[in-house]
Amino acid sequence: MAVTDTLGRLHAAFADAGVTGRLHALDIDSGAQVDFGADQPVCTASVHKLCLLVTLHRQAAEGRLDLTEQIECPPDGRTPGPTGLAAMLDAARMSLRDLAHLMMTVSDNAAADLLLDRVGLDTVNRTTARLGLSRTHAAHTFGELQATIKEDAGPHGARALTDPHVLTRLRALDPDRSNRSTPRDMTRLLGAVWRDEACVPEHGEAIRRLLGLQVWPHRLASGFPFDDVHVAGKTGTLPTVRNEVGVVEYPDGGRYAVAVFTRTANPAVTLPAADAVIGTAARIAVDALRVP
Repeated sequence: MAVTDTLGRLHAAFADAGVTGRLHALDIDSGAQVDFGADQPVCTASVHKLCLLVTLHRQAAEGRLDLTEQIECPPDGRTPGPTGLAAMLDAARMSLRDLAHLMMTVSDNAAADLLLDRVGLDTVNRTTARLGLSRTHAAHTFGELQATIKEDAGPHGARALTDPHVLTRLRALDPDRSNRSTPRDMTRLLGAVWRDEACVPEHGEAIRRLLGLQVWPHRLASGFPFDDVHVAGKTGTLPTVRNEVGVVEYPDGGRYAVAVFTRTANPAVTLPAADAVIGTAARIAVDALRVP
């Protein structure tokens, strides 16, 4: 498929869904790629949990922590969220690796911040720098990120997030003031994980396993509804932002890292077309990479 045809199809798909899209797709083995704004800075939202997961496993591989270490999870002071520990009411005690499971499979914010308390935000940034992700930076914990949204929304709280004027002042939606990356940085990270360059093989396999257990099928995976195609990924969501990065593996051995980041002017929480276009765009890009 000609490059111009692929880029035209991507442009049309994003426009039809009412979003602005940025995408990078990479054949992990050949290096072939599709670039649709791949170097534009984007807000990562919960996609940044992948950077934390890689950091956690690199620290474990270096003997700096034990993944079976138990962490107390009291209900008071937990980072809020709709899933996992963030939504639970009672005290719990969990291992680091089980917290990582909740962080990746259901995007548990409380679990993520407990892990950040253990490894440190600076350590995450050192890890991404050492992996060559020069455009990737974590500015906040996930609790701090939510706090900026609450503060910037003002006294009317969540109701104000339907106001376009309020949305323009949210620091969380400004890559210069929030957790950020680029689509190309994210596929570079995924490629390193799948080639066992980000971690030793034992830990690389653990990372890939968790990405494959994510429960959300409505974005990246929706573009590949086949029993013999495996999709492993991590979503990210903020007001007007829907993202996912992941790897698509075909039974013939083809494996493709894809990063799709979208923004929409519509502040509605439920926008099925904006979710589905992530899978549509990923499929267009992967199909282009699979053409001989």
